[in-house]
Amino acid sequence: MSDILATLKQEVAKVPVWGFPAAIVAFVALYYLVPYFVTYRHLRGIPGPLAAQFSDLWLFRVSRRGDRSITVDELHAKLGPIVRIQPNHISIADDDAIKKIYGHGNGFLKSDFYDAFVSIRRGLFNTRDRAEHTRKRKMVSHTFSAKSIREFEPYMQENLALFVRQMDGTAQEAEKATGKQAKIDCLDWFNWLAFDMIGDLAFGAPFGMLKARADVAELRSSPDAAPEYAPAIEILNRRGEISATLGIMPYLKPYAKYLPDEFFYKGVEAVNNLARIAIAQVKARVDHPSEEGRRDLLAYLQEGKDAFGKPIGREELTAEALTQLIAGSDTTSNSSCALLFHVTRTPGVLAKLQAELDEAIPDDMPVPTFDMIKDLPYLQAVFNETLRHQSTSGIGLPRQVPPESPGVNINGHYFPAGTVLSVPTYTIHHSKEIWGEDAKEFNPDRWNNVTERQKEAFIPFSFGPRSCVGRNVAEMEMKLIAATWAHRYQPTLLQDVMEVREGFLRKPLGLNINFKIRNNIEH
Repeated sequence: MSDILATLKQEVAKVPVWGFPAAIVAFVALYYLVPYFVTYRHLRGIPGPLAAQFSDLWLFRVSRRGDRSITVDELHAKLGPIVRIQPNHISIADDDAIKKIYGHGNGFLKSDFYDAFVSIRRGLFNTRDRAEHTRKRKMVSHTFSAKSIREFEPYMQENLALFVRQMDGTAQEAEKATGKQAKIDCLDWFNWLAFDMIGDLAFGAPFGMLKARADVAELRSSPDAAPEYAPAIEILNRRGEISATLGIMPYLKPYAKYLPDEFFYKGVEAVNNLARIAIAQVKARVDHPSEEGRRDLLAYLQEGKDAFGKPIGREELTAEALTQLIAGSDTTSNSSCALLFHVTRTPGVLAKLQAELDEAIPDDMPVPTFDMIKDLPYLQAVFNETLRHQSTSGIGLPRQVPPESPGVNINGHYFPAGTVLSVPTYTIHHSKEIWGEDAKEFNPDRWNNVTERQKEAFIPFSFGPRSCVGRNVAEMEMKLIAATWAHRYQPTLLQDVMEVREGFLRKPLGLNINFKIRNNIEH
C-alpha cells in the first residue's frame, strides 16, 4: 500500500504547476458545454441570452434581482414569442400554448422549480407527482365548494368590520388633531386585514394584526415548543423571494443558508419561520377547538379523506394549512393595493365605481354582504382589469413535458419529453395583439366587449388541473374588500408610481394615501 502511495505522489509531482487550474477550467467548461452541445442540442436554434443557453445562473440572477416578469417580457419583445431562458426552459409568449401546456389531459408535470417551495412536507401547491396531487386535491376540494365558501363569509365580515372601525378611528383622530385627512400606507392595512382574514379562515382565529396595527404572529418549532413572536408579513415576503430564486437552481436549497448574502440566509430562516407559524396556529386550534359548528378552512381540512377513507394526518394538515395561509394572505393584499392604486389613479374610474356601489349598499351599512355586490358589472370589470394589469404572479409557471410523452409541437417547434415550458402571464396579459393598443393602460371598460380570445388569455389563477383551487374564495375576499373601502372612503394618492418587487408574486412596496370618510356615509 505504501508503495502505491509513493508512486502516486511521484506521478502527481510530475504534473506542471498550471495543470490543476487547467483541469478545473476544463471541468467547468465541460459542465456547461456538454448540455449545450449534447443534452439540449435540440434547443440550440431557439433565441435567448447567451448566458441562459449555457447556465441556470442567468435566470437565477434575474430572479434574485426581483424583476423576472419585466425582463422576460422585454426578451419576448426583442426576440419573439419563443425564448430560451434556461438551458432546458423555454418561455412561450403565445396564448395558443396555454391549453397545450397547462390544460387537462396533457399530463404535463410541475418542474423541479416547485421543490424550493417545500418546507414541512409537500402540499397541494408544490406536489409534483400526478397521483399524489390527485389524492390531495380530492381531500381538499370540498373545502372550496360553493356551499363551503358561503359559510366563510361571516368570518370575512367580522374582520372587515374591525378594519372599518380602525380606519374610521384613524380618520377621526387625524381630523381632530390636525383638521386634515389621515395619511397611511394602505399596503400595511391591506396586509393586516388579509392576514387576519386568512388566520380566521385557516386557523379559527385572526392573528390580531388589525387590532394591534402591527405585523406580529406566534410561531413554534414543534407543537410542544415554547412560543415565539415574529413579523409574519416580512417572513412571507422573504420566503416568496428566496423560493422563487432557489427554484431556478433547486439543488442549491440545502446550501443556501451558507451563502454570504442575507437574501439567502435570512430567506432560509423565513421559510422555517413560516412553517413554525403554521405549526403554532394548528396547535392552538387543535388544543382549543373553536365554537361548535364553526365552518372554516381548517374544519373542512380536518374532515378531508382520501379515496380509501383515510383522514388527513397532523403533519399533512399543517402543511395544507400553511398552503392556505400563503395562498390567501399577501396575494389578497397585493391585489387590493393594486386595485386601489389603479382605480384612484385612472380618471373617472373611482367615481363610476362609487356610483355603482352607492346604488347597491345602504349608507348606514359599513360592510356589504356578498349578495349585494357579487353581480355588480363595473366592480367585476375593475376586479378583472386589476388582475390583468397587476397579475398576482406574473412569471411563467414551469411545466415539464412528461417522460412517457412523445413530445409536443407548439408554434412550429418540437419539444421532446423532459423539456420545461412556460407561458409568461405578465406578457400574455399585456399583449397588444390580444388586448389592443391600450394593453398597458388600466381600462375596466374593455371588459364590456371582451372577446373569446381575451377570455381564454386571462389566466390570473393559472389554468387547468393545477390552477388555483381557492379562486372563488379569493374573488369573494377581494370584492368585499374593494366594495367596503370604495363605498366608505375617499382616498387621494400621494405617489404617481407604485413600485413593485417580484419574488413568486409581484408585490407592491407600499402605497401612501390620504383618506377621509365620504360625506354621504353615516358614522
